[in-house]
Amino acid sequence: MTIRGVIAPILTPFCDDQSVAVDLYVAHAKSLFDQGCAGIAPFGTTGEALSVGIDERIAVIRALIDGGVDPARMIPGTGLSNVADTARLSRACLDMDCAGVMTLPPFYYKDVTEDGLYDYFKQLITTIGSDARIYLYHIPPIAIVGVTPALAARLHRDFPEQVVGIKDSSGDWENTRALLDIEGLTVYPGSELPLLDALDRGAPGCITATANLNAGAIAQVVELYDRGDIAGARALHETVKRFRLLLQEYSLIAAQKRLLAIATGDPRWANVRPPLTAMSDVAGRELADRLDEL
Repeated sequence: MTIRGVIAPILTPFCDDQSVAVDLYVAHAKSLFDQGCAGIAPFGTTGEALSVGIDERIAVIRALIDGGVDPARMIPGTGLSNVADTARLSRACLDMDCAGVMTLPPFYYKDVTEDGLYDYFKQLITTIGSDARIYLYHIPPIAIVGVTPALAARLHRDFPEQVVGIKDSSGDWENTRALLDIEGLTVYPGSELPLLDALDRGAPGCITATANLNAGAIAQVVELYDRGDIAGARALHETVKRFRLLLQEYSLIAAQKRLLAIATGDPRWANVRPPLTAMSDVAGRELADRLDEL
C-alpha cells in the first residue's frame, strides 16, 4: 500500500547522556499523526540516522509499535555502507511489518559506476529476501553518491516488487520530474516546495523534514488538492513554502529541535549527537519570533 500525503522524517530526541529519548520519540510520532501526517520515516537524514546504531534503531521502532504506532505507516531509513548491515536492519524492519525501508546507495566510495550500484542493490535484495520493499534514497548534497533516474528505472524494471519507490532529495525539479516519468515507481519529493507540481504528475505526497513542525499545513495542502480545491491548495502552499524557506536558512535538524525544546518546555529536545552542534536558546527564540511573523 502506498502512503498518500505528507510523511515526516521524524527527528530523533536524545537524553543528556546521549541515549535515545524513547518517551519523547513515541509522543512526537503520535503527535505528528494527530496533526495530519500520513506516515513517518524514522532514521532518515533529519533523524540523524548515521549517528544512531543498528540495535538502537531496531529498539526504537519496536517501541513505536508497542506504543501504538501502526508499522504499515512507517518507512524506516536503513541505508548503511555495506550489504550485510543494511540487509540486517532492513530485514528487522520488514519483520516488524513496516511498509518498506528507505535505503541509501553505498556512499563511502565515490565515482562508482552505475553497474556497481546496480550490483549492490541486486545483492541487497537477494540478502533481504524476495519480500524486500525498498524505497531508494537519493540525497546527493549529503551522500554525494546518488541514484540517477536511469538507475532507478533499471532497478524498478528488474525488481518491480522489491524496488517500489524513491525519495528524491536532490532539490532539482528536473530530476524529480524524470523520476516521475518512470512507470509504476512511487516518487516522493524530499521537500514540500515542489509538492503541487509533483501531485500533478502523480506523486502521492512528499517526505519532508519540516513536517516535524508544520505537518498540519502541509497535510492540508494535499487534502485540498485531493478535494479539487486547487486554488485553496495553491494559496496555502505559498505559506507552507515561506515557512520552509525560512527554516532552510538554518541547520534544519538543530533548529527544529531547539524550537521543539522551546515549544514543549523539555530541554532534551535541543540535544543532538556529534558531530552536529545544538542551536542556542537565544538563536532558537529569535527564529521562533521570525516564524511568528509569518
